[in-house]
Amino acid sequence: MPYPITHTDAQWQALLQARGAEPGAFAITRRAATERPFSGRYEQHWAAGRYHCMCCGAPLFEAAHKFDPGCGWPSFWQALPGAIAEIEDRSHAMVRTETVCAQCGAHLGHVFADGPAPTGLRYCMNSAALAFEPAGP
Repeated sequence: MPYPITHTDAQWQALLQARGAEPGAFAITRRAATERPFSGRYEQHWAAGRYHCMCCGAPLFEAAHKFDPGCGWPSFWQALPGAIAEIEDRSHAMVRTETVCAQCGAHLGHVFADGPAPTGLRYCMNSAALAFEPAGP
């Protein structure tokens, strides 16, 4: 699937480094790796603000839509409109729905139908794929 923002692997690596990304961010965002549960910087982060794609900076989630499902990854019950693209993922002998940034195709995590009301969804994200912008004054 083509995305509006594209770069070479070397360019993505340089961008991630310039943005202060975690060491595993390239493998997670560009190679669909997964960080260990309960290890990400945003797993227990509850400040007001907005979460963006670590690769391209596109806004993805409002902090007000974050909840703690106890799974070990930051989870949200709703994404910003048009922010996420979904791809069928048949890896690891499972059928899941992968979530990627709709602007650059960065792997973010997966979405599951076991979240809270009102959507019933759980966008289970890798912290290393996210950047946080605190709410203004």
